[in-house]
Amino acid sequence: MGFFLETLFGGLMAGMLYSLIELGFVLIYKASGVFNFAQGAMVLFSALAMARFADWIPLWTGLQGKLLVNLLAFVLAMGVMIIVAWLIEKLALGRLVNQEGITLLMATLGIAYVLDGETFQGGVLVSQEDLVAALIAAGLVIALTLFFQKTSTGRALRAVADDHQAAQSIGIPLSRIWVIVWSVAGFAALVAGVIWGSKLGVQFSLSLVALKALPVVILGGLTSVPGAIIGGLLIGVGEKLSEIYLGPYMGGGIEIWFAYVMALAFLLVRPQGLFGERIIDRV
Repeated sequence: MGFFLETLFGGLMAGMLYSLIELGFVLIYKASGVFNFAQGAMVLFSALAMARFADWIPLWTGLQGKLLVNLLAFVLAMGVMIIVAWLIEKLALGRLVNQEGITLLMATLGIAYVLDGETFQGGVLVSQEDLVAALIAAGLVIALTLFFQKTSTGRALRAVADDHQAAQSIGIPLSRIWVIVWSVAGFAALVAGVIWGSKLGVQFSLSLVALKALPVVILGGLTSVPGAIIGGLLIGVGEKLSEIYLGPYMGGGIEIWFAYVMALAFLLVRPQGLFGERIIDRV
């Protein structure tokens, strides 16, 4: 029983981290109606930014306290992500207002390549690091949910996602909204990058972790913040339990492909995901 609980808790904590990455996809989609293929690159870019600031701050200031250095590095990395968000709006998305969705989609692919190029320059044993990471991820998910539901900016974001032209017609500044949402997505990417970087090491393959969030997006629903939570937990628990209990009978490696098989099954029976909005086209 103890081993089962360890596996279950490990899956739940991994699921919260997947949910954190998926939030970046959900935030951008809710604000612009486009799937952000640059999210994985943002996770890697932000993690490397913080790692480099953590190396540079002691050289610049002489500070040696690890906690203070990491805190300052986090703040500076967040500043970098806000600048990135502003540049994305000014140089890319701001010039593509009211364009076709495929145009915005290709723009996010271009952003991903740019960012990747820049980065080249009680009997139950639970990891304390994983537990803290899961609590941080859960707190951020709750905060962003409240932000979307209870604040005027959150409501403006949803209005922009529904109809760019209608939002502009009632005075919602589209450029400011996009800078805000990309900044928030950058913050989510920074937190995810720090957490996953501490687990896996800050390396270029870190951007591939975001691919694990794609099945979570499909499962939870691309337009649902609560769906990000439920989808992440289901994927995290499912892949851990299947690897432990089915792996010995199926040759192992289930954890690698379990999420994608589960996502495919959902695409066949419920394409919009558990909590996604059903799209109805009227003619």
